Amino acid sequence: MGNPKAFLEIHRQEAGYRPIHDRIHDFGEVEQTLNTRERKLQASRCMDCGVPFCHWACPLGNKAPEWNDALFKGDWELAYNLLNSTNPFPEFTGRICPALCEKACVLNRFNHEPTTNRENEASITEAAFREGYIQPRTDIPRNGKKVAVIGAGPAGLAAANSLNRMGYLVTVFEKNEAAGGLLRYGIPNFKLNKAIIDRRLRLLETEGIEFKYNTEFTDISSFSDFDAVVIATGTPTARDLKVPGRELKGVYFALELLSQQNRVLAGMEFSKGERITAKGKDVLVIGGGDTGSDCIGTAHRQGCKSVTQIEIMPRPVEGPEDPQNPWPNWPRTLKTTSSHEEGCTRRWNINTLEFIGEKGQLTGVKVQEIDWEPNPEGGRPLMVEKGKPEIIKAEMVLLAMGFLKPEHPQYPENVFVCGDAANGASLVVRALASGIKTAEKVNEYLKK
Repeated sequence: MGNPKAFLEIHRQEAGYRPIHDRIHDFGEVEQTLNTRERKLQASRCMDCGVPFCHWACPLGNKAPEWNDALFKGDWELAYNLLNSTNPFPEFTGRICPALCEKACVLNRFNHEPTTNRENEASITEAAFREGYIQPRTDIPRNGKKVAVIGAGPAGLAAANSLNRMGYLVTVFEKNEAAGGLLRYGIPNFKLNKAIIDRRLRLLETEGIEFKYNTEFTDISSFSDFDAVVIATGTPTARDLKVPGRELKGVYFALELLSQQNRVLAGMEFSKGERITAKGKDVLVIGGGDTGSDCIGTAHRQGCKSVTQIEIMPRPVEGPEDPQNPWPNWPRTLKTTSSHEEGCTRRWNINTLEFIGEKGQLTGVKVQEIDWEPNPEGGRPLMVEKGKPEIIKAEMVLLAMGFLKPEHPQYPENVFVCGDAANGASLVVRALASGIKTAEKVNEYLKK
């Protein structure tokens, strides 16, 4: 390492976010960046660990110590090559990954100031694009075999990229009008500008991958012309909340709001009756995860009156450590996002009983505060009511309670399932890792 004592002399410094009064009026990315000198200093904090737990924690096996060292020494091209050797799309994970590697960092155990791996990753990749280190490969020798990839989300794109580099003729089929999956239609622009996706897609197309859009997957037999098929259709079915009043106007799935807003920003037009907007409304978000957080930030930018977020599970522990899930594992602690900072009432142990409305329009939600008690028979704790039901005023409800794991029929042996379609809803970084691993399985199968 270039400076083996840097972690003792330099504190962790994050780039931070744009000021709230500025960012809530647009959908530009909220995260800022450090200058080159400060970024190199942050990279210098990466220790010469005996066991790099960051490498262990990352689903992609990113070699953070190696590319952090190259970054500190000013060799940005080497840093990108090391990063790209395990991560096909670091410009995505550098913006939206929860950074499992940072929670597993030895410095996180030492003083709760882990190396800023995610921000370093984004900076390295942007420098690589800016300096022209990233160029399309147009000399890939072809083996004559064809592979279809169904779904252009992160898993599908990773599988297509790997298979294409192996020499296969890859065609990606996507049901939407553009590629990206939840990267494009689920994650708001204030976290991931869609120009970042388009930039990478241009490279993939130049390298020979063919994309076919507005193509719905119905029958696997329609892909009989291909030597192998990869199914990467994600988890399209959101978890619903079947309580009285669910049919009222104003109750939406989170992705109905998020995907439409992203399409509006891309230039698509919707009629007044079709438009889903939080402008001037009291908004209730049901679900305490990242999707719920994205709804909060979107509602603010649409001009909502207020936002409340409720979660049926207990409030997570505060502080950097989770006694139930100790280092180097991911701590299940209270997470406050940039969207939460913009204004939100957050409540836990709240169960939804009924949606209330007048003349078909939502006006409020009846909820019940609860407690969780140990189950004497073991297994899931028992939910018990606490106090009396109350009504939360709301003209819009956004259901952000996760997604159902898809069920698949028995496919022929040349069909492979990857990403969320195989494992259920998870992180983008896990989807990328699954796509790469599945491409290797396809290659092994077709070589036999």
